[in-house]
Amino acid sequence: MTQEMTTVDRVRRLAEPVATGLDLDVYDVEMRSGTLRITLDARPGASGGLTLDVLALASRLIARDLDFEDPVPGRYTLEVTSPGLERPLRTPDHFRRAIGSLVAVRLRDTAGDERRVRGTLVDADDSGLVVLPDGAAADAPRRIEYEHVDRARTVFEWGPAERPTSPSRGRPRSTSRAARHSPPDPKGTP
Repeated sequence: MTQEMTTVDRVRRLAEPVATGLDLDVYDVEMRSGTLRITLDARPGASGGLTLDVLALASRLIARDLDFEDPVPGRYTLEVTSPGLERPLRTPDHFRRAIGSLVAVRLRDTAGDERRVRGTLVDADDSGLVVLPDGAAADAPRRIEYEHVDRARTVFEWGPAERPTSPSRGRPRSTSRAARHSPPDPKGTP
């Protein structure tokens, strides 16, 4: 017995050859409130990132294929995007790609456990993930089954803001305005 292909599956099938041709992966496909969002990402280990020019080209090519095949019933808005710095983690593949990254996971129905877990993602398989939590609980990795995950994303840590240097720091002090603009004394006296 074959299972009927969903709209999202049909869109993914159309977008994957375009992404592959541009050395990208289809990270995610979502259909919500009349918006078809196709998220593309650079392939793991690729030397370059995802540029706006490549994203615009992918958008045009995917739109052309969607217009030709017409896999989405009714009207919709196409959005072709990148997953961004703090990318959502929804599938086992998303979690596997994020191994080694800092993640934030919100759990559902925790029954006494903490509802939020933040730490380094150390493993992921088809049924769950393992996080080495930050802080006091960092001594033991925590296994979380996907069925208990309400929402998860990678976390980008911004470094401390660079402090502006004052005009007098890092440079020798200047002399008075008159001394800077006066010709040197030929006798060497000030």
